[in-house]
Amino acid sequence: MEQVLKQVLDGWSLQIKTANKVIESLSDEQLAGDIAPGKNSGVYLLGHLVTVHDGVLPLMGLGDKIFPEMENVFLRSPDKSGLPHPDVQTLRRNWLDINEKLNEHFAGFSLNNWMERHTAVSEEAFANEPHRNKLNILISRTSHLAYHLGQIALLK
Repeated sequence: MEQVLKQVLDGWSLQIKTANKVIESLSDEQLAGDIAPGKNSGVYLLGHLVTVHDGVLPLMGLGDKIFPEMENVFLRSPDKSGLPHPDVQTLRRNWLDINEKLNEHFAGFSLNNWMERHTAVSEEAFANEPHRNKLNILISRTSHLAYHLGQIALLK
């Protein structure tokens, strides 16, 4: 099981590093562009990723969200909703900050910590579905990041 855990954590780290490189390589103007006509902008996708990663903190019982004010803009509303949102430089900084915080927490996790239930599942449901654990959250968030990273890469 330790080997599987290492592979999952390595996958997460690789996606974060790749995302950092892609985001750094794009100008603010490029990020402001739509990934395709009528589709989401890079700014919206970056804000969405920050917000989703921020939601991992309470989901894993690691504390409150750092950027709760972004949830309405980047999770509950579509791009181009007209809602005010942070500027690109703030989103870039938020992206680095949330992932640094997550990685600090993850570095301290034992295998047992990863196998614990996350906060969106009840104890009763977890007894019947032990795969609904913190490791499963990391796997799903890694896939989510990879999906949106493919979209953001279209801005190049």
